[in-house]
Amino acid sequence: MLSALILVPLLGAAIIGFWPPGMNGKVSRGLALLSAIIAFVWSIILAVQFNPGLVNQQFVEFLPWVDALGLNYNLGVDGLSLPLLVLNGLLTCIAIYSSDESLQRPRLYYSLILLLSAGVTGAFLAQDLLLFFLFYEVELIPLYLLIAIWGGEKRGYAATKFLIYTAISGILILASFLGLVWLSGATNFSLASLNAKTLPLATQLLLLGGLLVGFGIKIPLVPFHTWLPDAHVEASTPISVLLAGVLLKLGTYGLLRFGMNLLPEAWSYLAPWLASWAVVSVLYGASCAIAQKDMKKMVAYSSIGHMGYILLGAASATQLSTLGTVMQMVSHGLISALLFLLVGVVYKKAGSRNLDVIRGLLNPERGMPLIGSLMVLGVMASAGIPGMIGFISEFVIFRGSFPVYPVQTLLCMIGTGLTAVYFLILVNQAFFGRLSAQVINLPRVYWSDRLPSIILAVVIVVFGIQPAWLARWSEPTITAMVNPQNSVTTVAFDRANKN
Repeated sequence: MLSALILVPLLGAAIIGFWPPGMNGKVSRGLALLSAIIAFVWSIILAVQFNPGLVNQQFVEFLPWVDALGLNYNLGVDGLSLPLLVLNGLLTCIAIYSSDESLQRPRLYYSLILLLSAGVTGAFLAQDLLLFFLFYEVELIPLYLLIAIWGGEKRGYAATKFLIYTAISGILILASFLGLVWLSGATNFSLASLNAKTLPLATQLLLLGGLLVGFGIKIPLVPFHTWLPDAHVEASTPISVLLAGVLLKLGTYGLLRFGMNLLPEAWSYLAPWLASWAVVSVLYGASCAIAQKDMKKMVAYSSIGHMGYILLGAASATQLSTLGTVMQMVSHGLISALLFLLVGVVYKKAGSRNLDVIRGLLNPERGMPLIGSLMVLGVMASAGIPGMIGFISEFVIFRGSFPVYPVQTLLCMIGTGLTAVYFLILVNQAFFGRLSAQVINLPRVYWSDRLPSIILAVVIVVFGIQPAWLARWSEPTITAMVNPQNSVTTVAFDRANKN
């Protein structure tokens, strides 16, 4: 069942890419969208059949692959990966639907998006360290090409920078994985066979350090973040949706699955520093966002800040805070995708993203009132206004983290206030006031431009009003992950008693 989530987009990419010459862009787009919809619907079917009460991997598939390397084709899904699978399916459909119908080389473009989606899906499903790494690297080349070919004026620079950073990330992760398997005495790369908890603390710290930097680049955390604003600004809108909504989650997912879960003692030892690292990312990202004049760059820097909340929750390692990290991953994916879509519509119709140029877009007669209203909803969700998914995910993280790290939690809460500041600047300058002369004759905004944003807005509000529909899938898995560690606080007390 799980292999279908990978094979369907791969098959779609192969059909589009290798079909004899003559397939036009409209047909390519239709086939790509059909493949993405089938994969998304299949992920929904899996979610319906998923049993939240079981903490073990479900729908497991196992096939020996390369015995000499200890590599097996081993897939499974649990409460940590299931929400991200569905999110990936949804945003892939939206990215394809939102793509420009007149873009150049459409067959290559849609093939790369489907290949990218298959790689991300495989990474979330992999229950083998080496298999995860292979899928993790699969998404590197498609995303590089999607930025380098269909990006903006400085697309070559941004794509190369992304490639270098991600390549370094992969090297560090692979080195840590090899160390985990070799030093723990495991005979293969299967997650189930690893017992790294018996390793000396110094060894665990070394291995965890490689994972932290490797996945920290992907998240990205300060100071490994500099590739992200450039990539977002130069990437087209659909690629920014996938980059912020799904690809960054590979980093946070990796930290939870392979860092906190496999090396709990080292994680507990470094947890205070990780919580402080989260504060730096949150406040730095928010401060940089305030200084931006480019709407897209502002949203990009906001992603850096909001991903810091996930690190805070993971560092605290309580059941509530860790559950909040999963909810925040989904929340950030939905909200950032909505904001990038709306900024893309503004740029497409107004011809600019500069806050010094555009004014009064909320004008009901000659502006974009519905797009402006959705933007207001999106920034409210990002700022943590109650009734939307952004509020409940951040609240759960703060509530679970405060008993463990009160100072760091309070400092991160300042970040939510700064979020309201820079997004208030964006909405006030771009959408309120008199319509500026530079954008006085705006083209019509069609429902095809509005539909993806409306879908995301509805999902954001629904999960904000009823967050239990999201939390119920992950809570048992998170409880099983956290309880063996007895939380950071308990481990710290045990260490103090031994001393």
